[in-house]
Amino acid sequence: MKKKILTALALTGIFAFSACTKTEAPAPAAASNTRSESDFEDISAKGKMVIGITIYEPMNYYGENHVLTGFDTEFAGEVCQRLGVEPEFQVIDWDMKETELKSKNIDCIWNGLTVTEERRANMDFTTTYLVNKQCVVINSANASTYTDKASLASAMLSAESGSAGESAITGDDTLSSASYTASNSQQDALVALNAGNYDAIVIDYTMAKASVGSGDFASLQIVDGIELANEEYAIGFRVGSDTTAKVNSIISDMIKDGSLAELADKYDMKELYEQAVK
Repeated sequence: MKKKILTALALTGIFAFSACTKTEAPAPAAASNTRSESDFEDISAKGKMVIGITIYEPMNYYGENHVLTGFDTEFAGEVCQRLGVEPEFQVIDWDMKETELKSKNIDCIWNGLTVTEERRANMDFTTTYLVNKQCVVINSANASTYTDKASLASAMLSAESGSAGESAITGDDTLSSASYTASNSQQDALVALNAGNYDAIVIDYTMAKASVGSGDFASLQIVDGIELANEEYAIGFRVGSDTTAKVNSIISDMIKDGSLAELADKYDMKELYEQAVK
């Protein structure tokens, strides 16, 4: 028994000595878990640009056979081709777009993105490629009721949360006095208006022009004569991203070779394009 105890103590001493003198395994190389300081190098390395969008016609929407199409969809596809990468479109919560961009879940926001001073603090903008505006959409049955801002002061209004439409309502002395409820998207606002849940909505002119007066929204119309501020569309990249300059160079080439004008004409936005590049 004594011999067994001594043997056990000897083994324990050996294990303890081994544990104290064991060499630590080298830590994995830090580079394997980090991304380059260059956004474009990261995009090139993965071979794709992840593009944050929402679904709305005519910028990014599902066409025949549920294939994603639209002005921004085709525009992004051409730019990515010239950059030598593939576009990967990712539908995001528009209210979280800055967070998605900063956390690198997406590489850019390319979805009728309005340039504002507030947003400049959170992203870099490319060259403006379209001049848009917000407009008021109502049911045609109420055309004689809602004719100007004053008539909408007591109406039930909606716009996409975090959008330029929402800012147009909350920042206007007259419209801000109306009853306002945010919608998850411009499409949701259109559907709710069509169902009679709201009296009017404020959405992008580009979307209203492509959507109302036909199809599912045949009973809806734009209210003429209500002037809301013009706005510029650009692509949003991370602050300091080196991809911005590369995309700007391609936009310049597309303006010069006429391909961007052709795309604007295809989606009936020639006037908005010409205002941006004049």
